[in-house]
Amino acid sequence: MDGGSGEGDRGRLRRLRWRLRGAWLWPMFALATLVDAMLLHWLPLAGDGTGWVAGFLLGGCVNIIAVAAFGALGGWWLRRRRRDLPKVVADDYVGTGLLVAVAATFFALGLVHRPQILDRRVDFTAQSAAVRRYVASQAPPEFRARVNLADSIQIDDELYRTCVPGDDPRRWLCLLVDTTGHPATPRRDTSAESNASFNAPGGFR
Repeated sequence: MDGGSGEGDRGRLRRLRWRLRGAWLWPMFALATLVDAMLLHWLPLAGDGTGWVAGFLLGGCVNIIAVAAFGALGGWWLRRRRRDLPKVVADDYVGTGLLVAVAATFFALGLVHRPQILDRRVDFTAQSAAVRRYVASQAPPEFRARVNLADSIQIDDELYRTCVPGDDPRRWLCLLVDTTGHPATPRRDTSAESNASFNAPGGFR
């Protein structure tokens, strides 16, 4: 009687130990999704940046797809090599590994894209300095007084359009700035429409 009870206790302890060893997947999922959001925010895969909410949603979706699509298959593969592993433990091991792999992929792709972000920041700083020089030397006083209110958009590789508001809200001083040269070269745009006009249906009004 005591022997059977002891065997049962050992069996329960063994199952509990396996459950604890295989209980990392969902805590790791929450942590990995948070890490993914930070990576996507600070090391975006494209563009200049990814918002926190967008990064969290993207990271969570990719993690779900990775675990759902490959977790069970990977668990089956692992159990063929480790027959002592219960299915739930094997699936958790593989799922946790997939979450780490997703984060590592985001990190690597973000590093690859990082030089492009830095180049754009250098170009933006150069075009901003060129606009300030132009406004200080050639623009009427109404624009010089508002140069700090200028806004810029990138319309092509190494080509920016920066507009400075004047007294008339419908008439802006707009410059097209080519950043291929050193220093960047600004030239006045014949249109006095603001950059917000790009968002209007049909382009410029």
